Amino acid sequence: MRLKARPGVDRLAFMPSPPQGPPPGSLGLKVMNRLTAFNVWLYRRTGGRLGGAIGNIRPIALVDHVGAKSGTRRTTPLVYTRDGDDVVIVGSQGGSPKTPSWVFNLRANPHTRIQIGSNRWDVVAHEATDAERDRLWPMVVETYADFAVYQARTERTIPVVVLTPSLNASPGGRTSQA
Repeated sequence: MRLKARPGVDRLAFMPSPPQGPPPGSLGLKVMNRLTAFNVWLYRRTGGRLGGAIGNIRPIALVDHVGAKSGTRRTTPLVYTRDGDDVVIVGSQGGSPKTPSWVFNLRANPHTRIQIGSNRWDVVAHEATDAERDRLWPMVVETYADFAVYQARTERTIPVVVLTPSLNASPGGRTSQA
């Protein structure tokens, strides 16, 4: 029996599992965290002209979030898709079996800020319902085809998170400057 092909999955569906991230406390993790912090600094400093793409991974938004357990403020660079005034992000973690911590953070603290280019604005995060995810998934795969590969690698349903401008924000951040 032949499996029905899904967009973006055919070419890499049989790739090996994603590489494991560096173990907690390791030098590799410290280096990775420093590189991410440098990317965030560069993005903010240049209004997204630098740091707005990481190789073929683009476009990049900076998503602020507060640790669900620690209360620590963090910023994570993530690929995004636009859906009208909403910004859509994906908790893929490269298809690993673990959901990224920023997803748990946004579930616990949904009121946050994002930056795209030089624009920053307040948003409220919610995880897409099944119907929303069905509608949005082809859009996110069109933006970054490897999301489909990541979904094929893992048994978990990769979360799709919708960031909606809050009432005190300018939709799409058009007038809110960094």
